[in-house]
Amino acid sequence: MSQEFDYDLVIIGAGVGGHGAALHAVNCGLKTAIVEATEMGGTCVNRGCVPSKALLAATGRVRELKMQEHLQALGIQLGEVNFDREQIAAHADNLVNKIRGDLTNSLKRLGVDVLNGWGKVVAPQKVTVAMAEGEKTVTAQDIMIASGSIPWVPPGIEVDGKTVFTSDQAVRLASLPPWVAIIGSGYIGLEFSDVYSALGCEITMIEALDQLMPTFDPDIAKQAQRVLIAPRDIETKVGVLAKKVTPGSPVVIELADTKTKEVVEVLEVDACLVATGRVPATKNLGLDAVGVETDQRGFIVINEQMAVLSQGEVVPHLWAIGDATGKVMLAHAASAQGVAAVENICGRERQINYQSIPAAAFTHPEISFVGLTEPAAKALAQEQGFELGIVRTYFKGNSKALAEVETDGLAKVIYRQDTGEVLGVHIFGYHAADLIHEASNAIAQGSSVHDLAFLVHTHPTLSEVLDEAYKRAAAVH
Repeated sequence: MSQEFDYDLVIIGAGVGGHGAALHAVNCGLKTAIVEATEMGGTCVNRGCVPSKALLAATGRVRELKMQEHLQALGIQLGEVNFDREQIAAHADNLVNKIRGDLTNSLKRLGVDVLNGWGKVVAPQKVTVAMAEGEKTVTAQDIMIASGSIPWVPPGIEVDGKTVFTSDQAVRLASLPPWVAIIGSGYIGLEFSDVYSALGCEITMIEALDQLMPTFDPDIAKQAQRVLIAPRDIETKVGVLAKKVTPGSPVVIELADTKTKEVVEVLEVDACLVATGRVPATKNLGLDAVGVETDQRGFIVINEQMAVLSQGEVVPHLWAIGDATGKVMLAHAASAQGVAAVENICGRERQINYQSIPAAAFTHPEISFVGLTEPAAKALAQEQGFELGIVRTYFKGNSKALAEVETDGLAKVIYRQDTGEVLGVHIFGYHAADLIHEASNAIAQGSSVHDLAFLVHTHPTLSEVLDEAYKRAAAVH
């Protein structure tokens, strides 16, 4: 470390991305500090991935135990199933506290200085931290921004945190409203519809676009609607905009036609979850002090090495990762970016293949995907002049799925017919979130279906759904 700086690296934001970057920086011999204004772990640990998955684990058990026909097929008979909402909420809280503590302890153990307060870049290689005991100024050879994101609330929607709330408040499971409206049918809306419906709530899902789950592959969206929505107490409204939402008892929702913006219906419900996506938390970071402007959506513009750009030029010694950059707004993507950024700081060039980053919705059953959807792949094929190959295999033909009586679902592999390169994989079914990583690795390595078809999978396992897909693709040629 140069003696003129307090640190080699100062990271603003201690979410999963910032934490991962700090650990890797220490492993690379960098003296590191991390700045956090709220809780260690950021959105993922405190208000996102971790508590929501704890809720989904508990409510998934409730759903499973209530599925009498399913259990009877396995020869199991149960009486009435009861649950305690407060205990389910406590399970999520306890998990958050444990993981937050583990993150803090790992940083301390490795000698990372944790500065609790609001961090701002005030000059090149200089950060101020507004701490409880006063403002502290530190200098660093390099600065990394990992400030994350916050829920986006569209205009006209008033959030009170109790009757109208975002996912930040929903993970606390403070109550079980009899009738919940969910605005948005992305992965957040789908996961919370899974939680609420398992615990007996009636749901109305509102989607502004003309189809549910618009960001998912069409085949997956169709299957998911058949299994996750149609059989459950979930009403859907598409092509309508939640023009105005007023908290209270009841919550009043004015629905307008998406095209004309004219009110077509007024709903009165017990509660409303606003699940309309997230926006970067990049305000008040002092970026202007180093000549950096965010794009129109508020994201920090970076290059392939995670270096911050200003008017297309690299800002020396300034890096950004995670949701603040808008590349892929997922915790594991932020972590990968953080590690790559540290590698680049150390002079070992590393980039991220964003097409190989998988994602999942932890519904029951799960949805997972990596790479291109069919419409995106068709557009690429037309642009580059190659033929597209698509194969589908179904869980109902898989021995392990049959043994588990979990036969809803499919795997879809999209590939180039000329080279066999895998372009996208989409899975809906039992343990889909675990199965996707084989496909993610295949895309990362540029693997061909011709090679993948000869890999050996344990029998009987769910992984054979992908094995069969690869074999079918290879057999086409």
